[in-house]
Amino acid sequence: MKLLRPRARRDTAALRQIAGWCLQYPDEAVLGKLRLLRACLDESTGPGHDELGRTLAYLEQGDPGELASHYIEVFDRKPRRTLHLSWFLDGDTRRRGETLAALRRFYRDHGFAPAENELPDFLPVILEFAAAASPDAATQVLTRFHPALKLLHRNMSTMDTPYRDAVAAVLATLPAVPAPLPAEPPAELVGLDPFPTGAGGGR
Repeated sequence: MKLLRPRARRDTAALRQIAGWCLQYPDEAVLGKLRLLRACLDESTGPGHDELGRTLAYLEQGDPGELASHYIEVFDRKPRRTLHLSWFLDGDTRRRGETLAALRRFYRDHGFAPAENELPDFLPVILEFAAAASPDAATQVLTRFHPALKLLHRNMSTMDTPYRDAVAAVLATLPAVPAPLPAEPPAELVGLDPFPTGAGGGR
């Protein structure tokens, strides 16, 4: 894997942090940060910059009520477009609980404590961690959920939504994954491997 230079690492972390804010529900707290997010984006370069700029422009120009309605329509109506990424890997199975528990341990092991009212697989939480963590830790968690991100991006292709650009921006910060994707998440205890032991599991 090619090592990023310090400036490139900072830009990648900034882009992930901006994407995490853009993918949250557009309440007053999020909309109140748009000027800061734009300033940070303008100072950053790298893969995903242009895609993220389109999502940010949509949020800057949108009516708050319409933004809220569209967010709900995109992410809250169908599980196949959920931002809780473990669903794409484990479905509604017992193994999903194991993945979430392992992810919480992984966060704690790296000095990160997400809010108690949010699941650790929520994409903005993952991106907040990836932006603040060491490059190795960020790579581990994002590599684990890379197939889920690709499935989410694919499932959003039937909608005309600027949020697809934000997911594309996150994917642009990651190496390409050549492996084929599963058509659907597992309905039983089958599917992709659990969160790897080296990334928080097995304790």
